Amino acid sequence: MQYALPLVLPDVPAGGVCAGIDWATADHAVCVVDLAGRVIDRFSAVHDKAGIAAISTRLRKSKVTEVAIERGDGPLVDALLAAGITVVVITSRQVKNLRSRFGAAGAKDDRFDSFVLADTLRTDRARLRPLIPDALATISLRMAVRARRDLVAHRVAAGNQLRAHLAVAFPAGLRLFHDLDSPISLAFLARFGSQDAAAGLDEQAIGAWLATIAVRGRPAPASELHARLRAAQAGVTAALTAALSALSAQIKALETQIAGQLAAHPDAHIFTSLPRPGTVRAARLLAEIGDCRPRFPDPESLAGLAGVAPVTRQSGTRTAHHFRWAVNRQLRDAPCDFAADSRHASPWAAAIYDNARARGKDHPHAVRITARAWSYVIWRCWHDGVAYDPAKHNALQAILARHGAQAASPAPQEDQ
Repeated sequence: MQYALPLVLPDVPAGGVCAGIDWATADHAVCVVDLAGRVIDRFSAVHDKAGIAAISTRLRKSKVTEVAIERGDGPLVDALLAAGITVVVITSRQVKNLRSRFGAAGAKDDRFDSFVLADTLRTDRARLRPLIPDALATISLRMAVRARRDLVAHRVAAGNQLRAHLAVAFPAGLRLFHDLDSPISLAFLARFGSQDAAAGLDEQAIGAWLATIAVRGRPAPASELHARLRAAQAGVTAALTAALSALSAQIKALETQIAGQLAAHPDAHIFTSLPRPGTVRAARLLAEIGDCRPRFPDPESLAGLAGVAPVTRQSGTRTAHHFRWAVNRQLRDAPCDFAADSRHASPWAAAIYDNARARGKDHPHAVRITARAWSYVIWRCWHDGVAYDPAKHNALQAILARHGAQAASPAPQEDQ
């Protein structure tokens, strides 16, 4: 049975029932209620291919056309959408508050939470929005961005192999240029791939070769390059150099494609307006967050799925915060990569990062804290469809005003 995915929920579900699924890494608790709020089916399924297929089959048998769940991504959500079932995201933070409707204890229980999700879908339909798959342009951009990331990882691996080989066979080639995988370095290794091949080069020959290479920037003078070639063991590096050059060419071609896709995307202005985004970084943020606003009803849901918000566990009077493992790792890497560099362009981001480091957090933890702060700003711009405007960022303006006041205050005079 297939159903068209609506932009808004109808007043009454097509099948006359609502379902809730409490998502978990091991298994999922499912509850189905009728329009009177009575439980008509309750079951659980393991989080694997067979279990997910069983959920879809059983829901269809119960004539379920709508499901409420706590997160809007993953194979379970994909399977539900593929089955034509409308998916509504109700975040875990909202579920925590909704438990008080049914009792004062507020304890976490998977079976009970699945009922809370189903019953909320039944009663609060007017303010809930269904999950709509990302547009084809976003999916295509996501594929290109992830393909580039995979190629970069391969390039790093190939570069490490080449570096290890040169350290033994051709140390001068390793230290000849600043970056081993730069175009000029790869061109030299492709032309003179061993100490034997480079042994006959003098300053004039090196200068003549440099004149044939079109590169950005100014390389070291021929005399300095000649001095670096004097002592090294023989070895052959052409095969590794060719592989690294091919990967670099593929990455450059993908970056050109990504730039074109980003420029044509209707949400591009949101992510390119952020401080120091860069084309690839802005494209990664857009591709991993997507364009479906109901997937993240609030900024907390975005921060949680991106893994930049810690998991809080309470037991009695003890409260502990832990690193969040069950996340979309591609989504986590995008805001963390952006946040790590944004501190060089945004005094507000720099202050958050520096404060975290001052509290004893290591660099990755401080970056996640900065990314969590950015997730609230990005979510608001993304949800409203507007570009980031530093003049409207109150926290940033407060820091700039404080810095201006400090710069304007007279320096203390020394005692004579």
